[in-house]
Amino acid sequence: MTGESTKAQDEQTAESPAVTTVAEQIREVERTRLRTLVEGDVTAASDLHAPDFQLVTPIGMVLSKVDYLTAVATGHIDYVSWEPAFIDVRVHGKSAAIRYKATLEVVFGGSAVPRATYWHTDTYENADGRWRAVWSQATEIR
Repeated sequence: MTGESTKAQDEQTAESPAVTTVAEQIREVERTRLRTLVEGDVTAASDLHAPDFQLVTPIGMVLSKVDYLTAVATGHIDYVSWEPAFIDVRVHGKSAAIRYKATLEVVFGGSAVPRATYWHTDTYENADGRWRAVWSQATEIR
């Protein structure tokens, strides 16, 4: 996982140490979430997704948490690699939005999807002191 930063990103998180700390916590949760999905560890991944999580895939399918994690557990979605660039974070109280580019290699339904770069936009909510992904959307960059 690689990272890059811009002046605007640095200024956004440099506003207050508390925001920087929360932003870094969310970045680490997202990196951990991605690792669990690549590893196929749906038990660990389940804890990082809110009960009402929804994914909008690059082809426009909407998957619930159960549908998504079942697809990962059964190998219907098999992430070979997921390499995010710098993760932008905007924190608003107990919710946050993140956005980043990532290069993915995935096998979907037994067919290898060519390695490609995607924009990812996710929302997180803090419930009971834990940040969890609520919504996620990926769009291929062509």
